[in-house]
Amino acid sequence: MGRSKPWTAWWESFKYWFGRRSLQSRLLASYIFIILGPSALVSYYSYGLINNMYIRDAEDKNNSLLEMEIQHIETQIESMVRAVQVAYDDIEVRDYLANTTEPGTEELVNFSNHSFKSLTRIQYYNPNVEHLRLFSSSNVTEIWPIFFRENRVADEPWYQEAKELKGMESWSFLHTDPDIMERYQGQTPAPTPKVSLLREMSIPANHHVGMVQVDMLLEKFSPRTYAAAPNSESQMVLMDNKAQIFTRAQSSYLQANPGLEQAIRERLMRFKETGVWDIHYKENGKSFLLLHKPIERINADLVNVVSMDGVFKEISHMRNILIGANIGFITLVTVIAYILNAFILKNLRVLTEEMKKVRRGEAYSGITIRGGGEVGELAHHFSKLMNTINTLVAQAVYKEALTKEAELRTLHNQIDAHFLYNTLENIKMLAEIENQRQISDALTSLGGMMRYNFKWSGEYVKLRDELRHIENYIDVMNIRFDEPIELRLDIPSDLLDMEMLKMSLQPIVENAVKHAWAGDETGPRNISIQVQELPQSDIRIVVTDNGRGVDEASLSELNLELDKVGLTDKVPGNFAPKSPNQYGIGLRNVQERIRLYYGKQYGLKVFSDQGQYTEVVMIMPKVLLTGRGGTDDKTTDRG
Repeated sequence: MGRSKPWTAWWESFKYWFGRRSLQSRLLASYIFIILGPSALVSYYSYGLINNMYIRDAEDKNNSLLEMEIQHIETQIESMVRAVQVAYDDIEVRDYLANTTEPGTEELVNFSNHSFKSLTRIQYYNPNVEHLRLFSSSNVTEIWPIFFRENRVADEPWYQEAKELKGMESWSFLHTDPDIMERYQGQTPAPTPKVSLLREMSIPANHHVGMVQVDMLLEKFSPRTYAAAPNSESQMVLMDNKAQIFTRAQSSYLQANPGLEQAIRERLMRFKETGVWDIHYKENGKSFLLLHKPIERINADLVNVVSMDGVFKEISHMRNILIGANIGFITLVTVIAYILNAFILKNLRVLTEEMKKVRRGEAYSGITIRGGGEVGELAHHFSKLMNTINTLVAQAVYKEALTKEAELRTLHNQIDAHFLYNTLENIKMLAEIENQRQISDALTSLGGMMRYNFKWSGEYVKLRDELRHIENYIDVMNIRFDEPIELRLDIPSDLLDMEMLKMSLQPIVENAVKHAWAGDETGPRNISIQVQELPQSDIRIVVTDNGRGVDEASLSELNLELDKVGLTDKVPGNFAPKSPNQYGIGLRNVQERIRLYYGKQYGLKVFSDQGQYTEVVMIMPKVLLTGRGGTDDKTTDRG
């Protein structure tokens, strides 16, 4: 807390100082601050985009060069493979290598005129091939520069590795081309990096007779790896399976940056273990992109080392342009804002004087400011605000008057309700005195219905309260019928406390009582109410009567009207005109309330078999109400 006090004091001091500046100065400072923030953000974002674009372009360009070099290498690999295959498949060559005795003069002449010339043509048609050599394990006559005895190179590690592969391709990379003719003994051979393809020959199987070797200099095998390009910003590096690095010596990034070679080896090792390659590398304050492509057939890797110096110079140039543009833009805006403020402040003073008059309580007579801009918009909204305030004051007065009138009506209704309750109780007592139990019971049920209707404390009631109201209704209606209506309930006890809209079942039952029976039927009259739980916490309530039913046309029309309720009506209660089927008037009201309070996925559906039954299915969500769970006529609120 101690550290925040100096900052708080400084901030308060700055606000006091800034508040005492002229309005024009504050506006200019605000303009600069408002413009500087977005401008800096846009510049930073643009600089990031430019930076990424240049780096991405450099990466794409050098990846393309890498792909082109890979394609060239694959072409050279194919030419070397074909050369080895031609020599390997020549039967006369195989027989010559397998000879255990010295061939005669005539045989040597024939071999030289046919097979030897064929092998010579291989180099003629493949000028990039440096050597085509065949080594024999026997002491056959050597024919320079193709046929040699194996003892000249038998001790070389690369030769032993190829021999162990038993006829499989063996690729070997060497920094120098060894002098197998021993023509330059005592002299250090010039560095001539090359790649060799060797294939061991066995006749018959597992009986070693010799080796086929094709050599190619790396400057022809991978020209970009050894190309001398002083102005190039990239250098390609070829690495074999023994982690030997082959690349040019002139203008080499590896010599100028000693850690670069080890970084390439470490990345290659990590790539072989995890398959992940990190292209970014920094050393001595310089940045590089290390782009990598494996050459799986020869078990080697090609890496393109790209210097980012040129790219960062271009990026730095673009950054300087952005900074200069921002400074020029802010300066221009400041000058323009300074000039415009002189015109803006004049209208602002007029608006301020009008506000002071309103604050003093004077009547608002309107304000007219010529021109647009922020001050004109402010004056317009000030006028709108004053008009809105006047409207709200009038509405508040009107609402207060309505509230007083509603309070008076509520008090009047309460008096009327108590009068009716007391009157019913007096009539009930007279009926009991006269021993008219049926009249007394009917009055009790009617009183319960009246309490249920008058006591509208909310839209939601418990299912048990709605059922009690329906039982009272049936009791009252049975006075009219010689054959009473029997109400059957099939409801799990744990669902009696569930929520439902008040007076949502009663209209359905009332429809059944009014329309299910014409009055001349014989037999029992039944109305059943069944409640079932559905998946996803929904409830299905089915009200079924055994009355005369509804004809198919009227039923289709009724269901069509119910489906449209809440979907096409824009104003609640805006139903279609009455149809010939009057059975659904109450149902449409219930449908609208259910969809209004629960959603359009809930509601009613009517099923009927004319002469047999009518069934109304109500789908609604399962919501339990908390509170007292009694079975009297009092309702409870939602928990």
